Amino acid sequence: MRLHAATAFVFSILVCVPVMGQQNVIQPVTLGQPMPDFTLPVYQGGQFTLSSLKGKTVMLVFPRGMASKEGLCHVCNYQYSELVEADQKQQIRKKHNLEIAFVFPYDKAWIDNWMDKFPAQLDDIEQGKNPPAGQAQDERSARRTQTYRREFPKSFQAKKGAVPQPFPILVDGERSLSKGLGLFMEEWSGSKVDQNIPAVYILDAKGVVQFKYVSQNTLDRPKLDYLMRIVDWINRTK
Repeated sequence: MRLHAATAFVFSILVCVPVMGQQNVIQPVTLGQPMPDFTLPVYQGGQFTLSSLKGKTVMLVFPRGMASKEGLCHVCNYQYSELVEADQKQQIRKKHNLEIAFVFPYDKAWIDNWMDKFPAQLDDIEQGKNPPAGQAQDERSARRTQTYRREFPKSFQAKKGAVPQPFPILVDGERSLSKGLGLFMEEWSGSKVDQNIPAVYILDAKGVVQFKYVSQNTLDRPKLDYLMRIVDWINRTK
């Protein structure tokens, strides 16, 4: 009898361990599903645990990061700058009981480099929108200029070593969250480099996904005014 009891006890442990482990498995989510809970280091210090934000609307932004082995994605810097400006001028987080977090699939050293190159990335955007006066442009350059003016209508600047960091920047260096959600890719949009598919998730106060957008290309990310209308709708209906 004792042997049977001991065997049953061991068996119950073996059965329970996988079940308990599955409770926080990160996997792709669809609208109406709770976002799996996770904890990640914050670049600015400390940790970010999603479940600690119950009661708030949460916007999780997954920038692309690298656009090629030689360069960073400029759209990420613009998207970040636009949200920073909106928070500074309109206090969108306070107004909408909102938390915004950026998730990078890289380690802290990579984010250090991203911050260091941030001002130059914004300068590159302005140069793409405003080629030097009198410079002859071929058809390809003219199309690039038109694209930059359409996709980056605002002008932003940043000082080296003083890039604003109002939002938690999450260090997903092991790619546990990015891979679990199906966002991390080693090849995407014609580029073979470690990167995330750009994506935005907006969760209601209960942690349920009410908006999800996964990009088809690097330029089709939701505009800020559209995202804020979604946030406002969530707050009014949930």
